[in-house]
Amino acid sequence: MTPKGDAPDHHAAGHRDRLRDRFRRAGVEAVQDYELLELILFRAIPRKDVKPLAKEIIRVFGGLPQALAAPVERLTEITGVSGNVALELKIVHAASIKLTQARVLDRPIISSWNDLLSYCRAAMADEKTEMFRILFLDKKNILIADEIQQKGTVDHTPVYPREVVKRALEVGASAIILVHNHPSGDPTPSRADIEMTNQIQKAASALNIRIHDHLVIGHKSEVSFKGLGLL
Repeated sequence: MTPKGDAPDHHAAGHRDRLRDRFRRAGVEAVQDYELLELILFRAIPRKDVKPLAKEIIRVFGGLPQALAAPVERLTEITGVSGNVALELKIVHAASIKLTQARVLDRPIISSWNDLLSYCRAAMADEKTEMFRILFLDKKNILIADEIQQKGTVDHTPVYPREVVKRALEVGASAIILVHNHPSGDPTPSRADIEMTNQIQKAASALNIRIHDHLVIGHKSEVSFKGLGLL
């Protein structure tokens, strides 16, 4: 016998079936963001109507990507989002990052530049603290390693040029791409960003390691040092 508090919501069950069927037939284009979030929540909350919760999560964070990227502590501040629900969202977020990463690993960066930008956005655009990532390339500009070297605060990440160059030599890289995010959302390079990049470029050039670019990732856009004429 089903306990009273766990009794299935037959209206919600019918809605779930219809939503799943629509997604199955027509894919992601057939559902709105909150409905896609519902499909994710179905696994973590098996019996209740999760549409109101999905809409509330989207409202609080401003969109599905932002919700998936949000830290567990922020997610669980929303009534109805348990630790298990937050974990489900973080699993989906991790899978999305792995998917975009797979499109650039072991491929020539120059010919897959848009995929690289998509990966950097997925991995870093909604982070609440600064992180400094290095993409290591071989002589054919194929991505051979992707590493986060440092994590910092909301507006600063300590970066040490010697450590950057040392790691490039360790992995056998001929070139590197520097990437960091601005949690403020504005990707405009700061004076500190420019000075740090110049220091790394000086250290790298002494060992014949080329810096292809330095990308600064904001919430909705990114900036290329090369595109700005800073490299």
